[in-house]
Amino acid sequence: MVDVYSRDARRFFDEYRKVGFEAVHGSWLRHLPEQPGFALDVGAGSGRDAAALAGRGWEVMAVEPADDLRELAKRATADRGVQWVDDRLPDLGRIRALSYRFNLVLVSAVWMHLPPTQRERAFRILAELLAPGGLLVVTLRHGPSTDERILHETDRNELEALARGRALVTVVAHADDDRFGRPDIRWETLVFRLPDDGTGSLPLLRHVIVNDDKSSTYKLGLLRAITRIADGVPGMVLARSDDWVDIPLGLVGLYWIKLYQPLIIKHHLRQLPGAANYGFAKDDFNKLADVSPLDLRIGKPLDGELAPVVLRAIRDACRTITQMPVRYTTYPGSNRPVFESVLSGARVTPGRTILDRDVLARFGTFRIPSLLWDCCSRYACWLEPAIVNEWAALMQTYEVRYNTDVFLTALRWEEGRRDTSRVRVLVEHRIRKHQDVHCIWTNRGLTHRRYDIDHCFPWSRWSNNDLWNLMPTTTQANAAKAEKLPSATLLQASRGRILQWWDDAFIGTERERQFLTEARAALPIAGDGEDLNGVFEGGVHQRMRLKMNQQLMEWFGLG
Repeated sequence: MVDVYSRDARRFFDEYRKVGFEAVHGSWLRHLPEQPGFALDVGAGSGRDAAALAGRGWEVMAVEPADDLRELAKRATADRGVQWVDDRLPDLGRIRALSYRFNLVLVSAVWMHLPPTQRERAFRILAELLAPGGLLVVTLRHGPSTDERILHETDRNELEALARGRALVTVVAHADDDRFGRPDIRWETLVFRLPDDGTGSLPLLRHVIVNDDKSSTYKLGLLRAITRIADGVPGMVLARSDDWVDIPLGLVGLYWIKLYQPLIIKHHLRQLPGAANYGFAKDDFNKLADVSPLDLRIGKPLDGELAPVVLRAIRDACRTITQMPVRYTTYPGSNRPVFESVLSGARVTPGRTILDRDVLARFGTFRIPSLLWDCCSRYACWLEPAIVNEWAALMQTYEVRYNTDVFLTALRWEEGRRDTSRVRVLVEHRIRKHQDVHCIWTNRGLTHRRYDIDHCFPWSRWSNNDLWNLMPTTTQANAAKAEKLPSATLLQASRGRILQWWDDAFIGTERERQFLTEARAALPIAGDGEDLNGVFEGGVHQRMRLKMNQQLMEWFGLG
């Protein structure tokens, strides 16, 4: 079916553009919220609807699997900031991997292409993509095919039954004649609303954080590690299915060490009642007393004696995680564990090591329910302080001699220090050698003017010091941008300058591997992540993710 739309892309493109957005969708537009949000247009075709929504102020992601039709539509909507993705129902695998939730999901003139055997799964996935209060709009075509396309019968009752099964409420059910005047074809539009998040993930997390029995801080440590991973390094995912997200067990072990190192070694705070017997805090863990958290970051090379010490400490942490919090973090009222953990017998050998996905996957696989992973990704800014506050309160029951401030200080994420020094050194070196360096936002040369190093995505809202996120800018541009998020149009307009900076500063240098490893970990990048265009597209997705999850203010440039 997709081949038909690619082969006759121009015909379909022109045909869809003959009828206006309001003419097709007027029956439900009054239900759109006054404040535009995030929209997903599934089977976006010519981009007519995506462009119209963007014109109304919506952030739009358009899905179209037909390559040639998508390219025509992409060019036609280039000035609207619409983001295009090659994906399709029933799976929408690339969209789901981004952990987005949308205020509007539009499935216009698509449902008849889905065989009945695929519809239950497709509807479930569409419902899971809705934000609380979000609208799902589906148009149903009734009548025979008028060309070579194979169309399946559609039924309103079937769709409403699927909606009831996902706890969606029917808002609109509207019948209409065919806009092209074909007498044997008619249409129905069904609009559903999600009255809450519909997943149960937030109540489950709140239960574990606040209500669940805890014999130590381990459950909170595990949840905090997962939340920070989902928010900060989503590119470390090994695999995703409808039900599970798999990440390297060694990654969870690494974050576990970074959480507990200051608590146990630096501040000497108990993590369980009575005498300390942590299981993971063995000789290798204690040898990390003078190691900076910045030396334990993804992509960081480990040399000499430090490498095997860190790897053995991770291995010990993985064993404790598997034997304790994974086993005892269960669904309310049952003994069924929420998470799964499979240990591997990772051998630790001397020599230089880089903490990347392959190395950390040698320790085994950690499995998180997909809906829970999405929840941790979207609500990290809410979950993190909830976990920290509960952790501090729990420690206070073990150490009554301290006040809450002591515990909160010890729980501060030690890697969270703003640092632009690595890139500043590169810029200064290039200026001294009279090599061109331009502001990535304004294209002004920096050789003879004051400059700054800007976090492309603001540090205050997403603590990321990766090389790809640090950009040379004029002092004026950096001050004007402040803590705002670059707009979609500004980011696209700066694409050439960003790619040129990355190529000049990192590719072909000793920093190339670290640059690419950091980017693959932090960004949702398709493929192997070795292409700068892929890194940029990952950045585009991350920009939308940050705006969606945190509602950040945008910066549109100096002019």
